[in-house]
Amino acid sequence: MTLAIEPIDPSNLPESSPAYTHGTLVSGAHQTLYISGQPPWTTSGDIPVDFAGQCRLAWDNVKSVLASAGMTVRNLAKVTVYLSDRQYREANARIRHEVLGDHRPAITIIITGIYDETWLLEIEAIAITPAPAQDPT
Repeated sequence: MTLAIEPIDPSNLPESSPAYTHGTLVSGAHQTLYISGQPPWTTSGDIPVDFAGQCRLAWDNVKSVLASAGMTVRNLAKVTVYLSDRQYREANARIRHEVLGDHRPAITIIITGIYDETWLLEIEAIAITPAPAQDPT
């Protein structure tokens, strides 16, 4: 069985945007990676001052966790982005689209207070890998 990450967009719900899907059906999964909220910081603790820099850095941190598990953004099934302010919605969507391309995992955006007030966002995610091929013998 091969891995399938299928967008689920019921016709009785408002149309989802090209950047997300209402649900994600995963089949053929073997491993699941739960990625803790990734803040916009470097290993030396540096934090960009602008939202775009923080957003790209947080996504780079997500991609680092994925790579450590042998995965890419194509393995993402669910992403939750915590924004510190509504003003960052459009920039967040634009950068997320740059990172994910045409891949459409389930997405939730939450406007909330963030753990560290210098962070403008935090990103957590769930990724999956395909089940190994079955030995026919």
